[in-house]
Amino acid sequence: MSQALSVDLRELVLSNTTFGPQEIEQIQQTVAEDFSAFRVFRDAVQQLETKGELTPAEKTRLGVCQYLLGRFPDALETLSHADGGALAQFYKGRTLFALGRYDEALEAYQAAAKAGYDADQCALARAEALRYQGRAEEALKVLDRLSGAVEQTAEYLYQRGATVAVLGGSRQEVIALYQRAVEADPNHPGALFGLALECDRYGDDEEAMRLLERAVQRIPAHVGALLNLGILYEDHEQYERAQRCYERILEVYPNHPKARLYYKDAVASQSQLYDEEAQRRQDRLAQVLSIPISDFELSVRSRNCLQRLGIHTLGDLTRITEQQLLASKNFGETSLVEIREIMRSKGLQIGQFAHQAQATAPGMDTSALSPEKQSLLARPVTELNLSVRAKRCMNRLGITTIGELIQHTGDQLLECKNFGITSLNEVREKLAALGLKLRGD
Repeated sequence: MSQALSVDLRELVLSNTTFGPQEIEQIQQTVAEDFSAFRVFRDAVQQLETKGELTPAEKTRLGVCQYLLGRFPDALETLSHADGGALAQFYKGRTLFALGRYDEALEAYQAAAKAGYDADQCALARAEALRYQGRAEEALKVLDRLSGAVEQTAEYLYQRGATVAVLGGSRQEVIALYQRAVEADPNHPGALFGLALECDRYGDDEEAMRLLERAVQRIPAHVGALLNLGILYEDHEQYERAQRCYERILEVYPNHPKARLYYKDAVASQSQLYDEEAQRRQDRLAQVLSIPISDFELSVRSRNCLQRLGIHTLGDLTRITEQQLLASKNFGETSLVEIREIMRSKGLQIGQFAHQAQATAPGMDTSALSPEKQSLLARPVTELNLSVRAKRCMNRLGITTIGELIQHTGDQLLECKNFGITSLNEVREKLAALGLKLRGD
């Protein structure tokens, strides 16, 4: 957005020049074409609010701007104390309509027409209020009485399409009217919303999303468009965008039940998405860590040294430092380089989890176990065929072998998220079948 555009918006809000339908349309079109201009407009309105004592004409300007920002309660309060002219009455009607007070909106539109506001625009607004009251046939009669250039305007074509739709008219006619409305005004929110609903109804999510994204650029934003766009974003796992849609509604209607519910669901879904992705990464890492050393071609010297140190998997190598390896008898730089290459090929490093191993409590002494049972300790924990919940606990704790598992106490396992008594009993039963048990049991 150019600096000149920013200055123009500020001038439209803060200057003492003429302010009417043309200037209002200019604000709406500017924001629709570049939504970053919304912040400029909002800041200018805030500056006008802090100006101090306003004249009745300035209150009209401010009230209309508050309406465009979607701050309907503030707009109604301001316009109720404005100059009482045609513009103030018409936008008081628009504000009352947005608040669902359709009877009062109809009265305000009548007052606006009597005060000299464009009669066709007042008639279109009345038709919309009547339709929302459930009086669609009366709304159609209002539209039928209009003639001339207004019949080619986007607002007329949209109102007629929406009214025909409510009366159960031809779907083809409704779509044609909406399309003509968008041709007349590419940013008309009602027509874009109507077309988006038709696309959504027939499974064209991508087009529906594009139409709704255009619809919500126009201010004040259509609540239905924001809700539907948020739902589509959620369907495509774009949870942050969905949250922004619901937040825009809640800024105006803090207690809007659907927006509040959908916002909570979007936040929860985003958290779940992150958890699932983190779990997938953890699962992939656990699979790599459980790869036996015997799967790789190693020199006899390196293999014998690793066996003496009780290192059976790549996971074991991530929990021992290079210094500890080099301190072992007959283990030198050549063996270290050999093992470094193996680890690098799997995206790992020797000792990358050594700090975790050092932080754990001293392990249990397994030297008294029979040779058969000691051989079990090198086997992957996956051979226990644990349930999904128990497996996830193993992954979270970095447990890749049965030997690592029996170094843990029952209490340590219970501290793992979503691991309860049922899972603990399952692990104990699986170990007991092999003649093993957890530390401290």
